[in-house]
Amino acid sequence: MHFSKAVVKYRIPILIAALVLMIPSIFGIAATRVNYDMLTYLPEDMETVIGQNELLKDFGKGAFSFIIVEDMSSKDVAELKEKIEQVDHVESVLWYDSVADISIPMEILPDKLYKEFNTENSTMMAVFFDTSTSSDVTMDAIREIRSIAGEQCFVSGLSALVTDLKDLCEKEEPIYVGIAVLLACVAMLFFLDSWLIPFVFLASIGMMILLNLGTNYFMGEISYITKALSAVLQLAVTMDYSIFLWHSYNEQLTRNDDNKEAMAVAIKETLTSVVGSSITTVAGFIALCFMSFTMGRDLGIVMAKGVLLGVLGCVTVLPALILVLDKPLQKTKHKSLIPNMNRFTKGVVRIFPVFLIIFVMLIPPAYYGYTKANDEVYYDLTQSLPEDLDYVIANNKLSKDFDIASTHMLLVDSKLPSKSVRSMINEMEQVDGIKYVIGLESVVGSRVPEEILPESITNLLKSDKWELLLINSEYKVASDNANSQINTLNTILKKYDEKGMLIGEAPCMKDMIDTTSHDFQVVNIISILAIFVIIALVEKSISLPFILISVIELSIFINLAFSHFLGQSLPFIAPICISTIQLGATVDYAILMTTRYKKERIRGNGKKDSVRTALSTSIPSIIVSGMGLFAATFGVALYADIDMIASICMLLARGAIISMLSVIFILPALLLLCDKLICVTTLGMKNKNHFPGDSAHTETPLESEKLEVLTK
Repeated sequence: MHFSKAVVKYRIPILIAALVLMIPSIFGIAATRVNYDMLTYLPEDMETVIGQNELLKDFGKGAFSFIIVEDMSSKDVAELKEKIEQVDHVESVLWYDSVADISIPMEILPDKLYKEFNTENSTMMAVFFDTSTSSDVTMDAIREIRSIAGEQCFVSGLSALVTDLKDLCEKEEPIYVGIAVLLACVAMLFFLDSWLIPFVFLASIGMMILLNLGTNYFMGEISYITKALSAVLQLAVTMDYSIFLWHSYNEQLTRNDDNKEAMAVAIKETLTSVVGSSITTVAGFIALCFMSFTMGRDLGIVMAKGVLLGVLGCVTVLPALILVLDKPLQKTKHKSLIPNMNRFTKGVVRIFPVFLIIFVMLIPPAYYGYTKANDEVYYDLTQSLPEDLDYVIANNKLSKDFDIASTHMLLVDSKLPSKSVRSMINEMEQVDGIKYVIGLESVVGSRVPEEILPESITNLLKSDKWELLLINSEYKVASDNANSQINTLNTILKKYDEKGMLIGEAPCMKDMIDTTSHDFQVVNIISILAIFVIIALVEKSISLPFILISVIELSIFINLAFSHFLGQSLPFIAPICISTIQLGATVDYAILMTTRYKKERIRGNGKKDSVRTALSTSIPSIIVSGMGLFAATFGVALYADIDMIASICMLLARGAIISMLSVIFILPALLLLCDKLICVTTLGMKNKNHFPGDSAHTETPLESEKLEVLTK
C-alpha cells in the first residue's frame, strides 16, 4: 500500500520523469543496430560459421554476389568491372578479363566455361567483399553497385537480400505500429466504457514501448523480426493490464469518494493480479531464450523486458495519467457494449457435455494438422519477400538464364596438391544438381603450371592458408535436394581434406534447419513446464495446470492446423514463436476464469453455480483482451509484404480468437467434468467436492439475485 500511495502522491513527478526518459529512449532507438541476416544467429561452433569467419579473416573475403549484366559489349562490361572494383569494400571481381585480356575473344574459353558465364545477351561476374554479408558497409556497397550499373545490372546474393529487406522494413515498420495502434484503439472504443480512456492507455503503453526499444541499445543490436514485432506485441499483450487497472479504479470509486484513495487501492489490487498474470507471459518469452538459434533469445529478451516495463507503466504512468485526466474521463464514460452474459452462461453450463464431445473430436484433426504444419515450414528467405523486390528479380534471372539456384563456397588447404584438387572437382561435378566447380585448376586448366601465373590471378582464389572454390548448384537453398547435395559434397571434401569446409547460404541454411528442428522441441517443453509450475503455484493445485494447459495447447494445435488445411506454408520461425507466445499470452484467460471458479467453490457454492459465476464475470475481460490482441495483429498481418512478419501476426490474431473461444466454451465443461478431482488435488478445496445438490441443483431466487449482482 505504501507503493500505491507514493504513486498517487508523486503522480506529476512520475509523468515528468516518464516524459524525460523518452528523450534518451529515442536516441537509443536510433543508435540500436538492426540485423537483417538470419544466418548470423547460428551457433558460433558450427563449421559453416567457422568457415565464414575464416574466409573473412584469412582470405579477406566476406560477402559474395553474382552480378548479371545485360546488353553490354565486352568493353563496357570491362569498364563496369573496373568501376565496381573501385567501390568501397569490394575486395575483388572475377570475370573473363581476370584471366585473359578482353582483346582475346571469349570464344577461346572451353565451351562449358563460356556457356556457364554467358548467354546471348548477358554475362555474369562474381564479386567478393572484404566485409561480412550483413554489415552496413556491405549494404552501402550493394546500393552503389546498383547505382553505377543502372537497370542493366542485377545483383544476387545474401547481401543483396539483406539490403532490400532492410529498405523494405524501414518503409513498413512505422505503418505496422500505426495499424496496430489504430485497430487496437477501435477495439477498445467498442468494448470499453469510455471514449477517452483508449487514448490514455495508448499514451501510457506507448511510453513503455519507446522505453523498451530505447533500452535495446544495451544489447548492441536486435533482429529485424524483433524490431518489427516488439512494438505490436508489447501493445497487444500489455493492454490487459491497463484494462484491469481501469476496471479496478472504477469499482473503487463506488466505494470511495476520494479518487486518490480509490486509485491507491486500485494500484494495490492491480499490482497483485497483474504480476501473477504477467509471469506466464514472461515465461513464454523467456522460453525462446533457450533456442540455440539465437534469434529466439533476441526476441525473448526484448519481449520479456517489454512485458515487465508494461507492468511498471500500468502501476505508475497510467494511474498518474488517469488522475490528471480524471474529470474528462468521467464525463466521457458510456455504457459498455458487451451485453449481460447471464443467459449465455446458463446455456453454456446447461449443455456442457456437448462441448466435452467437441473437445475430444477436435484433438485428432488438430494434432494431425499441427504436426503437418510443422513439417511444411520453409527456410528459404526468398519465399517471404515480394516478387517485385530487386533481389528476387535478380535471383529469378540467375535461375532462369544461368540455371543457378544456389552457390556454395569451398575452402581447402592451399597446400593440397593441384592433382588432388582436380580429382575432387571432377568428383563433385558428378554430384546431382552441380553445374560446375570453379577453382584455379578449372579456370587455367591442367596444362598451365600454377607457378607461372601472375599474383593478380592467384590472389583472387588463393591465400597462404586456403584455396577458394565456387560451386554452383541447380537446387534451391533449403530444399531437400540441396541438403542431400551438401551431405554428398561434404563426404567428398573430407576424403581429400579433413579440415576443408563447405560454406555459403545453402550449407548455413541446412545447419539452420537442423538447429531449429531441435529448438522447437526444447522451447515447447520448457515453456509448458515453466507455465505448468507457475499455474500450480498460483492456483495451489496439481490438476488445474493440466486442464488449463490442455485447453490452450489445443488452441495452438487448431491454430497451426488451420495453416496446413488452408495450404499455407509457414516461415520456420513462426511455429516456434506461436507455440510459446500464444501459450504465455492467452493462458491468462484460463487463469482468470479458474481463479474465480475456485473462489466460488471455496465460498460453498455448487460446481454449476461456481462455473456459471466464473464464466459470467470473466467473459467481458476475456473478450476485451482477446479482441485487443486480435486487433493489434490482424491489420499488420494483412498489410505486411514480408511473409515472416505477416505469418506470425496472422497466427497471433487467429490464436487470440481460438484461445478466447476455447476458454469460454471448453474450459467450463472441463471444470465441471473434473470438479471432484480439482477439489481433491487443490489446496483449500478438499471439503468442497460434496456440495449438496450439485447433480441436480436449481437456482433459488436468492441465488439468481446474487449471481446478477456478481456479474454487474
